[in-house]
Amino acid sequence: MKIIVPVKRVVDANIKIRVKPDGSGVELANVKMAMNPFDEIAVEEALRLKEAGKATEIIVVSIGSATCAETIRTALAMGADRGILVKAEGRIEPLAVAKLLKAIVAKEEPGLVILGKQAIDDDSNQTGQMLAALLDWPQGTFASRVAVDGEHVEVTREVDGGLQTVRLALPAVVTTDLRLNEPRYASLPNIMKAKKKPLDETTSEALGVDATPRLEVVATREPSGRQAGIKVASAAELVAKLKTAGVL
Repeated sequence: MKIIVPVKRVVDANIKIRVKPDGSGVELANVKMAMNPFDEIAVEEALRLKEAGKATEIIVVSIGSATCAETIRTALAMGADRGILVKAEGRIEPLAVAKLLKAIVAKEEPGLVILGKQAIDDDSNQTGQMLAALLDWPQGTFASRVAVDGEHVEVTREVDGGLQTVRLALPAVVTTDLRLNEPRYASLPNIMKAKKKPLDETTSEALGVDATPRLEVVATREPSGRQAGIKVASAAELVAKLKTAGVL
């Protein structure tokens, strides 16, 4: 069984985000980039399934500029078998990503697609669900446990009432939560081997997908600073303060 793992190149989680002076977006020049942490978890889970004999090949896919090849190489160094880079400039929205992944799935015919539940740069949490809908495949979101059993996969996910386990017929789409696993570090020998692993390139045009954004970002601004708290002597004073602040 093949497993496809989409990965996204984002600003490193340890870097403080800076907004451009003109408010047109986030400053990306000379900023350390890394693989989306949720996608790292997806790569790790695919590797564990392969090590358990449940998968035969792991294909990593990234969509964006040529620099996304570095993110794919990181996944290859972790242990993935090959990569596919879909070159597309500018902002790529979740629906376009889902359509591009659908086209790749049609070519590769995997038994499972595992992806992070969201990317830390936009927190959209949409791509996995959209991909499952476009493919008409069952989906298991926010997975904290994944177990492949023959022609099915069991996914344990957190819900408001506790934990829920769903059993999905393969092929299926699974999105990963933080509690699923702890991603491994790539060793130096594996980093060197990753340079020789195959990495194919294609474009959104070649896949027949229009990746033009449908939304316009009007403005981007940093969140306002947190104000100091105050003490109140009674519940009545608390209510009065809340009314003054417009909360009540």
